[in-house]
Amino acid sequence: MSEIYLAFYKGKKTGWRPRNLIARFSDWLTRKLTRGQYSHCEIAVKKTHFTTGHHYETETEYECYSASIRDGGVRCKPIDVDSDKWDLVPLSGVSEAQIQRYFELTKGKKYDWWGAIGVVFGTAQRTDKYFCSEWCSNAINGKNQGWRFSPNDLAAIFK
Repeated sequence: MSEIYLAFYKGKKTGWRPRNLIARFSDWLTRKLTRGQYSHCEIAVKKTHFTTGHHYETETEYECYSASIRDGGVRCKPIDVDSDKWDLVPLSGVSEAQIQRYFELTKGKKYDWWGAIGVVFGTAQRTDKYFCSEWCSNAINGKNQGWRFSPNDLAAIFK
């Protein structure tokens, strides 16, 4: 059985390109408005691959599922969730199949800017778009109530 985690981003984007500056500002603003140390969250599925035929030689990567501002919406991709930038919280009672089912229903859906802002200001959410903590909460709980939670709310619930 795969190990499933809720991964919380606490890193800060580096670099001086306009895209990096926008990402850094977005992370800072999310942390400020949601009063916490996290600006993003993912569901991370730990994958261990054998690099050779020897059972001691393995490589671990995390297949991460979420809705991302930087990627434009719901997607799955490998992410290096090193401890300098990410905190991992183990999820019990959540299966990889459950996460993949929800992903198949929602993949490619656009990022919900207004919904993310709505967590702070109480604006209406869109049922055809998702922000990170909304998507993660829905995938974990099997409900459509994730629009209520920021990454910092989920951290308080699951830590």
